Amino acid sequence: MAKGASISGFPEWLPSERVVEQRVIDTLRKVFELNGFIGIETRAVETGASLLKKGETSKEIYLLSRLQEVGHESDTPIEDRLGLHFDLTVPLSRYVVEHSGALTFPFKRWQIQKVWRGERPQEGRFREFVQADIDVIGAGDLPDHYEVELPLVMVSALEELRAYGLPKATVHANNRKLSEGFYRGLGLTDIEGVLREIDKLDKIGADEVARLLSETCGATEAQARACLELAELTASDGAELAAKFDVLCEAHGIAEDSEAYELARQGLDTLAMIVDEAAAIRPGSVIADLKIARGLDYYTGSVYETFLDGAASLGSICSGGRYDNLASQGNRKYPGVGLSIGLSRLVSYMLHTAGAHANRVSPAAVLVAVWNEEDRPTANRIAAQLRARGIATDVAPTAAKLGKQIKYADKLGIPYVWFPASAAEGEESTGDEVKNIVTGEQVAADCTSWEPDTVVAQQTVEI
Repeated sequence: MAKGASISGFPEWLPSERVVEQRVIDTLRKVFELNGFIGIETRAVETGASLLKKGETSKEIYLLSRLQEVGHESDTPIEDRLGLHFDLTVPLSRYVVEHSGALTFPFKRWQIQKVWRGERPQEGRFREFVQADIDVIGAGDLPDHYEVELPLVMVSALEELRAYGLPKATVHANNRKLSEGFYRGLGLTDIEGVLREIDKLDKIGADEVARLLSETCGATEAQARACLELAELTASDGAELAAKFDVLCEAHGIAEDSEAYELARQGLDTLAMIVDEAAAIRPGSVIADLKIARGLDYYTGSVYETFLDGAASLGSICSGGRYDNLASQGNRKYPGVGLSIGLSRLVSYMLHTAGAHANRVSPAAVLVAVWNEEDRPTANRIAAQLRARGIATDVAPTAAKLGKQIKYADKLGIPYVWFPASAAEGEESTGDEVKNIVTGEQVAADCTSWEPDTVVAQQTVEI
């Protein structure tokens, strides 16, 4: 990453690093479109009223001010001010409502854009970063099968990135209805608070979460212990999950004929369906993990977190869930389910831990040499003919000594240097020639028919 006059949390990739990032973006887009997702882009700003829908994240919003407004922002309510979007889901909900008449539902969209979030920067976690999202939005209703489809699409996308050093990814799934029903069955009322504290379990540990449940959510010691027991419940399939959950409910006095149990059972049945159907398609890619809470207010059903094998310190690199109430228009609701990859975080891991790197900086396969500035039009004509045939080509920036031009190509990783037929003064013209500066081989060439070696000419990402 570029150093110098940097601003903490706002990364700038060097050209070779940008190659890796672009390859990740291209790979994800290919997989998303292969599964029928449609690309969109939304504006960078939303109103404060829209951004505040996401609850706890509100403290991380960057609000915008014009220079002449500085010091007078309090005159405008936060709800009416503009802020940079901190995710792509809130903008999507607004986009769907505003353009509902022009969209076909269910609306399957992919979106890869920068977002801004005022959190504490650290390794792999930034204030300005790129997210890669897929969501499916329904008009009025949305079938549950999308709650299986989307995590599998994300896993298949992440699987493609293993060629660039990314470890195997596994989606951990839970359901908010399951958790909420169980908490209500215990007698807890601050459900959002409990979910937010449980969401911290991997970061701060069970003892600290139990303390927070007591201090901030009013839980007794027994209730806190029961919440932690649910979070630690594991199962290999839907049937085992249901059996273990029933044992837990019985142990804590949650009756099967209660409204709380009925709500929990709805979530459990959906989670069991997700785990079992995903196992039938891609075994081991999606597992039940009841400590996944997603401490964000708008999730109403399934929630997901994705982890990489052997990269526990990185935390979740892809998250999301089902939301039924985020977007509405009159009596019409637009329920959705989606997942979001922290793309900049992935790229940082691939560069600094997995060792991914570009085989060369420049995408050009050929550098056309320039004997003298009077001959530059000839070099430009050759370059144009090569480009017209799909061969990425650059032209030497100056008519420097030939050795300097070759050195320039070498620094950029350009494998071929083209020598136009117009030779240097005092030398006999022998026709166009091209040199492979990697192998040293030099041959006669015609820009209307010459083809580079496909392996040598290709700009790739390697580990």
